[in-house]
Amino acid sequence: MICYIGLGSNLSEPSVQLQNALDSIKKEPELQLLKVSSFYQSKALVLSDAPPQNDYINAAAMLETVLTAEQILQRLHKIEAAQGRERNEKWGARTLDLDILLYGESKIQTETLTIPHAQLQYRNFVIHPLFEIAGAIDIPGLGDLFAIAAKMSWDALNKLNKYTHAL
Repeated sequence: MICYIGLGSNLSEPSVQLQNALDSIKKEPELQLLKVSSFYQSKALVLSDAPPQNDYINAAAMLETVLTAEQILQRLHKIEAAQGRERNEKWGARTLDLDILLYGESKIQTETLTIPHAQLQYRNFVIHPLFEIAGAIDIPGLGDLFAIAAKMSWDALNKLNKYTHAL
């Protein structure tokens, strides 16, 4: 099964956090890292009454796996925890955020998981990295990624560098 994940960090050297997370994913025996987008800098999304945050570094990755979406989520949460992720507040600053964006052509809605990822189509820091590695795929319930990316703004989003470790 092909799975796409989103990565983000705005604490403790965010680019290093993403590099370390990708290296951890490569060590998971049932997750094969196939592609990684460039890293992108984006403004933090914050709730209206929340203090300002550092900018995020974001990326997307393509994986091949035999795991279920729930099993992947458990592995991603383990990697987040190993890198100091604390879940204190919605949209709070974080060392690492790993989200399943797409899991094959599945639409999944459970208490712990929504696939395609909720709000995916509204977030340029998800759409542009995803399009870079996935191209014109069909997103279940949303349509053609090419069409979504073509309409998506680049406001406050800057393409940085590529993942520098071997796949």
